[in-house]
Amino acid sequence: MENLGWEGRATGRVEAEVIRTERLVLVPQRVEHASEMADVLSDPALHTFIGGTPATADELRSRYARMAAGPADPAESWCNWVIRLREGDGDGEEGLGQGPLTGTVQATISPSGSGLVAEIAWVVGTAFQGRGIASEAARGLVDWLVRRSVRETAAHVHPDHAASGAVARTVGLEPTDEWHDGEVRWVRREAR
Repeated sequence: MENLGWEGRATGRVEAEVIRTERLVLVPQRVEHASEMADVLSDPALHTFIGGTPATADELRSRYARMAAGPADPAESWCNWVIRLREGDGDGEEGLGQGPLTGTVQATISPSGSGLVAEIAWVVGTAFQGRGIASEAARGLVDWLVRRSVRETAAHVHPDHAASGAVARTVGLEPTDEWHDGEVRWVRREAR
């Protein structure tokens, strides 16, 4: 089954595009973002609920290169963005914002019996938390997915991570009874 783009034509994989919100620009992730993102994501506290340790710039470069190569399954799409603040006058070079990178959002999009489904995730660096950036970025991502005919959006949230639960609720996801690796699956289904 081929993915259908927002115009209803067969497109193969879904490609990440620039997404603009009121205060942010979600920029398709590139290997060149790794150094700045290593600094943004360097706080070990970010791993309290997801485990692991902060990645180095070299580790992120390798990870971003693997992500850019895409999944082995041709029906699946990996869409990854860095979150940039839209600070200053204008939108900077190529309309991609002038402010600092603050975090990432991602979506894995695949076909199912009911249409396209997406698994999403977000992370915002500690220095930028508490400003609504994760909610605004996730809302921009979910709106983008809906315009591409994604019928179901899901995220996995640790039950003790109140901030991520709040982001999930903000974008219309609701907790389910399903668990995966100690996290609750939250889902939003679009009306047909």
